[in-house]
Amino acid sequence: MVETDVHFPTDINVLLDAMRKVMVLTARVCGAFGLEGWRQSGHNLKKIKKLYRRAQKLKSSTAQDETKKAKQQQVIKAAYQGYIDLAHEFVERAQASLIELRRQGCPAVIPMMHIAGYIKHAQRQIEQIRRRVLQGAVIPHNEKVFSIFEEHTQWICKGKAGVPQELGVKVCIVEDQYQFILHHRVLEKETDEQVAVVMAQETKQRFVEFNSCSYDKGFHSPTNRVQLEQILDKVVLPRKGKLSVPDKGREHTPEFIQARYQHSAVESAINAVENHGLDRCLDHGLEGFKRYVGLAVVARNIQILGHILQQRKLKRHQKRQQQYRLAA
Repeated sequence: MVETDVHFPTDINVLLDAMRKVMVLTARVCGAFGLEGWRQSGHNLKKIKKLYRRAQKLKSSTAQDETKKAKQQQVIKAAYQGYIDLAHEFVERAQASLIELRRQGCPAVIPMMHIAGYIKHAQRQIEQIRRRVLQGAVIPHNEKVFSIFEEHTQWICKGKAGVPQELGVKVCIVEDQYQFILHHRVLEKETDEQVAVVMAQETKQRFVEFNSCSYDKGFHSPTNRVQLEQILDKVVLPRKGKLSVPDKGREHTPEFIQARYQHSAVESAINAVENHGLDRCLDHGLEGFKRYVGLAVVARNIQILGHILQQRKLKRHQKRQQQYRLAA
């Protein structure tokens, strides 16, 4: 998992991000074309931030008294209501300003298109806050956006101790026995089991000698196992859950067990690629993310190649030293 360069998202701070971009860009465009109404945009943004901070600091009451709990909940709802009401007011003003700019025949510029996009983000967040806080609804995961700047960011829960969630995008890599990365793929809303066969096929096309592969349990599905066995000579694909009698027989063979022991080196490989760039992507956008990952893979392969050359040089040096000692 490669992290994106984003802050921890909540619906109210994502709304603040959207409002900041809406107000700053709208004030800039209106100032460039002589449209009034945004002279106090900086002051107005501070007002929104103040309401955001107030809503952010409020917590639900832990008192045993239900009356106190209900009273605190009303205070929270009032704070959130004030925050989204003011945000909605400035969203409408920004929309009106864009309409007026178009009416006056102002040429379409890139900031105007960006403003329209940030307005959509703000409207979505306002609606989600209203549903969650004021109406008590649960927002489905597929409706959530975790960053308005890096929209490809995903909320990933791996169940690691001390790391309840990670924000980024999964990357699947194929590594050979010499630790060179043969192939990689950025998983855009894809799961491991959906790319298992594709990764094997694409790697096989690039490296015809590629004839065996060991996978994690997350790549398993009955269909995947059948298709992979048609592509590769040896497939080590452990099944998830309780094993049937045929699966036990297959996964307890000496060859399968030996391959699974070797597979533990994958964790070391993951740590190595993280140290060479595949930890946090500092580039912007999905295309920038893919480029960053590709360059990190190249950097890792160059590092491995350099290590091999260094080891060869060291062995030659040691051999010469041994020859000199024997001659003496």
